[in-house]
Amino acid sequence: MAHPLLDLFPAGAAVDPDGVLVIAGCRVDDLAREFGTPAIVVDEDALRARAREYRTALTSRRPNARVVFASKAFPATAVQRVMVEEGLGLDVAGGGEILSALRAGVDPALVVMHGNAKTTEELRIAVEAGIGLVVVDNEDDVDRLERLVAPGSVQRVLVRVVPGVESSTHPHVQTGQVGSKFGLTAAAARRLIARIEASPLLELRGLHAHVGSQIMDAAELAAAVAPLAALGTFPVYDLGGGLGARYTTADRPATVDEYVEALLAAAGEHLPADAELIIEPGRSMVNGSAFTLYTVTTVKRDARNFVAVDGGMGDNLEAALFQQRYEAVLAGRLHEEDAEDVVVVGRHCESGDVLIDPLRLPAARVGDLLAVPATGAYTHTMANNYNGYRRPPVVFVRDGEARAVIRRETWEDLFARDV
Repeated sequence: MAHPLLDLFPAGAAVDPDGVLVIAGCRVDDLAREFGTPAIVVDEDALRARAREYRTALTSRRPNARVVFASKAFPATAVQRVMVEEGLGLDVAGGGEILSALRAGVDPALVVMHGNAKTTEELRIAVEAGIGLVVVDNEDDVDRLERLVAPGSVQRVLVRVVPGVESSTHPHVQTGQVGSKFGLTAAAARRLIARIEASPLLELRGLHAHVGSQIMDAAELAAAVAPLAALGTFPVYDLGGGLGARYTTADRPATVDEYVEALLAAAGEHLPADAELIIEPGRSMVNGSAFTLYTVTTVKRDARNFVAVDGGMGDNLEAALFQQRYEAVLAGRLHEEDAEDVVVVGRHCESGDVLIDPLRLPAARVGDLLAVPATGAYTHTMANNYNGYRRPPVVFVRDGEARAVIRRETWEDLFARDV
């Protein structure tokens, strides 16, 4: 009988006769020996399959549409390169994501730049690189761009609009409601649209909206379309991303096909048939293709049963930031029966450094490997050095082979910026 949590890992995950988790032909104990722990492990074929699934679902139904990967979810150059190789554009937020996208080989014309507080330096990088679309969030973006764009040149832009959609997700990842720090209400957007249309240095291509992240109901995402249509007819409508990902066996996000069908139905009702549509999947693009591998360092059975691992909020802030629920398995003991309820905690000096509470496991021992599935999104990107923590490697696995695409930080790396 398969382990009940096995389907949270990338497709094809298996358990070998010794009870060890196997991903893409690689035993996790071998991965731990070669790369150490913690490590973020990515099934490259699963990542590529998801990119193709998104691209096919959208462009087969509407040829005048494109998918851009929201790089902030996993801004590793190797991940961005996979997306480029699979025919996707890239959505970037900040100078570092632009530079890594260019290192990944993206066509700058297929890049969409975001940000509610873009700096002059970041916009200069975008303009000089020939970024295809800059999403202007405010008047200040326009002021800066008009100073940076050379006379005789033109920068194409979209205006970010607050669609006024209240989504059923955690408040920390809602973005489409009135009062959001992102975008402009309809009245303010109309004023900025008029200003851009009068500018000789900017070309208004259309509008952008985003409802939020980790949204399970595709209808909430499609609800942003009508408010965009109310602002006028444009060549481009960027409908953002936000589709939820599956973290636990109880999660039931809309499928990619259901999500695309909902968006296109709304577009068919409200938008011009010849307009280009853009979507920006991030979390749902990468989350299920990766897991994090830890070693148990301490087991404390007292008022509660604590299983402490050699990582935590230094490599996964999602649980602390908005109480994201995860599951986990003892990755070398998958044939054993669960025996106790535990709290999985990290090594950092914060009471909030709790990865999973509660979790039922076999009786854990120091040295066990703990694998947490569905950690492809917003782990690497928000990793930090709290308590002198060295950020973990990113390891790609494929056809029984493993390779580090980002190495583990060294102790020397922690002091590289000392002057």
